[in-house]
Amino acid sequence: MELKSIQIENPDALNLILGQSHFIKTVEDIHEALVNTVPGIQFGVAFCEASGHTLIRHSGTNEDLEQLAIRNALAIGAGHSFIVFLKDAFPINVLHAMKRVPEICSIFCATANPVQVIVAESEQGRGILGVIDGSAPAGIEDDAGIAWRKDLLRKFGYKA
Repeated sequence: MELKSIQIENPDALNLILGQSHFIKTVEDIHEALVNTVPGIQFGVAFCEASGHTLIRHSGTNEDLEQLAIRNALAIGAGHSFIVFLKDAFPINVLHAMKRVPEICSIFCATANPVQVIVAESEQGRGILGVIDGSAPAGIEDDAGIAWRKDLLRKFGYKA
């Protein structure tokens, strides 16, 4: 078995969601969950089919985001994994709906940070072991950091 680190291609620091599922209808169900949760949402999703034709299945409302998802799914190449790229939307707005999709097993990350996917490769195929999401902590927040965080959440409209 070989371990690999796959850097997610995300040139515009878009929000992304990386997860694992178990069935071919994942693409349609994620598509429906997203458009029914945030009207007008812009996204692309790609899913690595793990049996049968073993194709990368894809959908979306934005062709560029769909192509970005396809390129990243191909690079990761792990069976039953999926990746979603969002534009003008945050994962916090769609994660609950996605977690209710019956075939979704787990979410590895939901972030706009740089992401590396840690993949194990064997003679059978590839599987995601985990992710490196962003950078290691540089310290502990002080009073100014607390004030900045609270102000940011209010600016985004998540706190009153």
